[in-house]
Amino acid sequence: MSTENEGTEVPPAPSAPPVPVASPAASPQAAAAAADGNAPTTPIPPVYPGAPGAPEQGGVATAAHASAGAAGGPQGPGTAPDGSWPPPPPATPAYADGGAGGGAGWGSSYHQPAPKPRNGRGGLVAAVLVAALVAGGLGGGLGYTLAKDNDDSGSTTVAASDSSASQVKRAPGTIAAVAAKSLPSTVTIEAESTSGEGGTGTGFVFDKQGHIVTNNHVVADAVDGGKLTATFPNGKKYDAEIVGHAQGYDVAVIKLKNAPSDLKPLALGDSDKVAVGDETIAIGAPFGLSNTVTTGIISAKNRPVASSDGSASSKASYMSALQTDASINPGNSGGPLLDASGAVIGINSAIQSSSSGGLGGSGQSGSIGLGFAIPINQAKYVAQQLIKTGKPVYAKIGASVSLEDSADGAKITDTGASGSAAVESGGPADEAGLKPGDVITKLDDHVIDSGPTLIGEIWTHKPGDKVTITYKRGGQEHTVQLTLGSRAGDN
Repeated sequence: MSTENEGTEVPPAPSAPPVPVASPAASPQAAAAAADGNAPTTPIPPVYPGAPGAPEQGGVATAAHASAGAAGGPQGPGTAPDGSWPPPPPATPAYADGGAGGGAGWGSSYHQPAPKPRNGRGGLVAAVLVAALVAGGLGGGLGYTLAKDNDDSGSTTVAASDSSASQVKRAPGTIAAVAAKSLPSTVTIEAESTSGEGGTGTGFVFDKQGHIVTNNHVVADAVDGGKLTATFPNGKKYDAEIVGHAQGYDVAVIKLKNAPSDLKPLALGDSDKVAVGDETIAIGAPFGLSNTVTTGIISAKNRPVASSDGSASSKASYMSALQTDASINPGNSGGPLLDASGAVIGINSAIQSSSSGGLGGSGQSGSIGLGFAIPINQAKYVAQQLIKTGKPVYAKIGASVSLEDSADGAKITDTGASGSAAVESGGPADEAGLKPGDVITKLDDHVIDSGPTLIGEIWTHKPGDKVTITYKRGGQEHTVQLTLGSRAGDN
């Protein structure tokens, strides 16, 4: 996504975590891209339809088609979306600056930036830095003179020798040890479209055959005949090709051409066993700074996040995310989120950032400690499907649900996509007795506050899984079990 919508007010959170709403970008880069017909994507604070600062949608509601794990286009009350999937961008917002999808979107652009004017904020920052350097030089000179003049006074300070410094031992569980072991298995990905647009993201070694896992939005520019490269920390660079990508999950797998024989896949952890407060380590290329390591903790689990690049052709992604306060910035997308042992527990995918464009006024916002990662248990399943068939497989309940913000649950709409039935005949929801107007409030033990939250929770499961649905009809609460169906592909 591209630059953040400035000045957007964030509404109070509902009883369950909120799902953001897309908003157009406002950066100079985004404006330039729009002028060429290649508008970038946008990270924004969560804004509900109808909330202050939310974009107008012609006064109509939107609906998600949960039968495909997705949604359709604009609709009037009780009507269905159009036949497109997933839901339209206006209803499903982007959270983050990261990756390469959409030109300047989601990641850190690797194009040479245009010279910045000397006035304004950028000039002020430069002036402050120059002043600091001058003062630092003066202070250093004075310090050296004073030290020389008082050299005979004696000193109790002892400097460590080079030999002793080189003998520092670091325990296996330290962050430095984890970083040293994990960095060689991460890559910086550059994706470029046939028109020359592109950006930078991150990925990690999935197996010894040369498969690299990353975000869909990182490689989106290279999907239709573009160029992909992956560079390891040792400087070795490889051309790569897309094996498969899942827009709904925001997961993609690429494969190195002429992959080396000594690849070391990162160990995969168990994201279901992660606890709030566990230490986290993120590796990526924030703003193009490859091989950057940051740390934090797991701030929350099962955080519903919906993201989209905001374009008319955008297909939204949904996740029940791991939230971390590790510093994640544009370019970290697709990189591994590790636990304290160095096992991958998630794929860094999105951030919520402030409206600031950063020190240089670059138009790309940075981390405010709200990062979101796709749980590795889900990403592993998706990656294996992509390697096996090249297409994603989504779980479904076979019902269309509203994307309106209600905080009361996911309401099954009166009609489905393109006027089809809201409840698919013979589908899981139909066999369980669900009907239009029913409001789903829980999936197993997870509270459902909206349609996007329901989709995100459904997609944490595999087709064939049995789940318990709690719903309300006519003010009465009911519980039913159903077996999730499946749908292959993003279309």
